[in-house]
Amino acid sequence: MLKSKKLLLFLSVSCLLEADNASSLLFNGNCLTCHHETKTVSAPSMVELRSRYLSVFSKKEDFVNYMSAWVEHPNAKTSIMQDAIKKHALMPDLGFDKEVLRDISTYIYETDFKKRGGLY
Repeated sequence: MLKSKKLLLFLSVSCLLEADNASSLLFNGNCLTCHHETKTVSAPSMVELRSRYLSVFSKKEDFVNYMSAWVEHPNAKTSIMQDAIKKHALMPDLGFDKEVLRDISTYIYETDFKKRGGLY
């Protein structure tokens, strides 16, 4: 019985790590093309973007729902970052699946890019 509990715990932890790793890969493979972690280059930095979203949507569910819906269909009229649109233009429609966008949005909500120190 103890072995089964250890195996179950191992599998649970492995699944959580894989889910986090998949979200990290999705983020790093897509978002960093335009959004550097700490510097504004061709789009707002992730530090700035996350901070602005958190100031409007402090609850994780609201943050993830709004961000994933907005990125799925970018719209200047519904953007909370009008100044960024004026400076960098409207984010293009990327054609990602809603669940992928929810995973990436969750990763952004949960990641303190200031602490990561702009690793990429």
